[in-house]
Amino acid sequence: MDITDTSHVIERLALLRAAMRRHRVDALMVPSADPHLSEYLPARWKGREWLSGFTGSVGTFVITADVAGVWTDARYWTQAERELDGTGIALMKLTSGASVQYVDWLAANLQPGQTLTVDGAVLGLAIARLLRQALDAKDVALRTDLDLLDDIWSDRPALPAAPVYEHQPPYASKSRQDKLAELRDAMRQLGADRHLISTLDDIAYLFNLRGADVNFNPVFLAHALITSTRATMFVGDGKIPAELIQQLAREDIHVAPYAAAAGALADLPLGATLLIDPRRITHGSRQRVPAGVRVIEAVNPTTFAKSKKSGQDASHVRATMEQDGAALCEFFTWLEQTLADPRRAPLTEVDIDRHITAARARRPGFISPSFATIAGFRSNGAIMHYRATEAQHAVIEGDGLLLIDSGGQYLGGTTDITRVVAVGDITAEHQRDFTLVLKGVIALSSARFPRGTKSPMLDAIARAPLWAEGLDFGHGTGHGVGYFLNVHEGPQSISQSAMPEPHTAMEPGMITSIEPGLYRPGKWGIRIENLVLNQPAGQTEFGDFLQFETLTLCPIDTRCIEPSLLRDDEKRWLNDYHATVRTRLLPLLSGDALAWLENRTVAL
Repeated sequence: MDITDTSHVIERLALLRAAMRRHRVDALMVPSADPHLSEYLPARWKGREWLSGFTGSVGTFVITADVAGVWTDARYWTQAERELDGTGIALMKLTSGASVQYVDWLAANLQPGQTLTVDGAVLGLAIARLLRQALDAKDVALRTDLDLLDDIWSDRPALPAAPVYEHQPPYASKSRQDKLAELRDAMRQLGADRHLISTLDDIAYLFNLRGADVNFNPVFLAHALITSTRATMFVGDGKIPAELIQQLAREDIHVAPYAAAAGALADLPLGATLLIDPRRITHGSRQRVPAGVRVIEAVNPTTFAKSKKSGQDASHVRATMEQDGAALCEFFTWLEQTLADPRRAPLTEVDIDRHITAARARRPGFISPSFATIAGFRSNGAIMHYRATEAQHAVIEGDGLLLIDSGGQYLGGTTDITRVVAVGDITAEHQRDFTLVLKGVIALSSARFPRGTKSPMLDAIARAPLWAEGLDFGHGTGHGVGYFLNVHEGPQSISQSAMPEPHTAMEPGMITSIEPGLYRPGKWGIRIENLVLNQPAGQTEFGDFLQFETLTLCPIDTRCIEPSLLRDDEKRWLNDYHATVRTRLLPLLSGDALAWLENRTVAL
């Protein structure tokens, strides 16, 4: 059944409202979440998408007897308007990705004595607290023990069953035992003797295991309970091979059924001290903890540990970037040759996704894309999280800008890159916009800053060249990137909508994207993205400083640049970058791809 079919959405809303009447609830909220608060969801928990037809990765669905709406931020507004059209579901525009305006809407629109229901198994604890506070003030009840989707979703997908495997040396640079020892030391410092972890990338990192339960992220469904002497992973039956289970047991890491996690929490002994991360645990899990257990709330120590890549990790990432860059050179060579061939069949945005993935798949260590490729030509490039489909896409012909945002999961690292290339003849306005975005990339890439600087504070550096011209963009400038893990990870976030809290501090070894953009709806979109590594930049009487090492290796299309808008130091940065790209990628290329690389890295 096609979830985007308007008639199916209308039917589902009718079934849902009938179920709400049966259960005597007045409103339902469906977050984009699973029991692990993942960004990308297994099919079983894509309830918001199934109900509304909106396929963006971020959004909150709310329905009452007479109103239905999806709250999402500016990255998805154009997409949501198209996908929600004709469904009776309103697009509710969030002013930022971190906004919880739907909480205010519920408090303002529900009446005293009414009831809101949210499945507590997928409701983040932090959001639950905000909801409780807002609704209690209005005498509105919050019910979290009901999953209404089970009432109406007759063919709801089962739990994923992909196998779990080891991330082995040399790519795994630290053993499970060493990671557990570090975690237990952090637990002791916080005064905890037990720790619940539910976020999938934290668990995969801690145990040097990987899976394929979530598209694009090499993780698996699990919870973990860590004590001073024992570690237990709660994983679906049959997902971990018997030999690996035995090996884990020899390391005092025990495997239990996935569904047993709730009981293990409920059975915690009185007087125990449990560490939880309130932003990375669900309300339902918190409810299982007995009243006699002391709870300490802090960021998961593994969140900090996995963000700081070791020197060995960084070496593998650099090698991975060379392979990824070589694959991209081969792809762009193919792209330009295909566009220049008058005998060719029409080239579409869908073809871009197919060919860029094929180019990466020919490279050693490649596992999968790291997210769904965004290939947007002309006005589609202005849709920040655009996704071409077989049913709806553009043909790439004529003149304009083509934006391609893509990435790969490799055994030695995770890549994420955006390039915009000229197709046919482009205008001076295209070049001006492109150059202003490039100036933002160069400004932030060149920055030095004190160690411990809160990452959101760096956002303005990349925006300044755009602000100077009265321009801006509606997404963050950078996100943390995992090591053969999630393409989006924390704790750092270079974003105007993120709070500069202590846990967002920049530390050596962190990998972050730099990706300012500029979008003109109905015309074109521009985004240039590299990944960078935090490196020591010396010490002064004012403390330790950091700088960025650019990791991504792929030419930036100089045909799109207006050189007169670049200062001499900016030209030097670009020329030095292209010289590095050429030197690092030359040994991996031959023939036409090698010629393309040399042509595209000629100095300005």
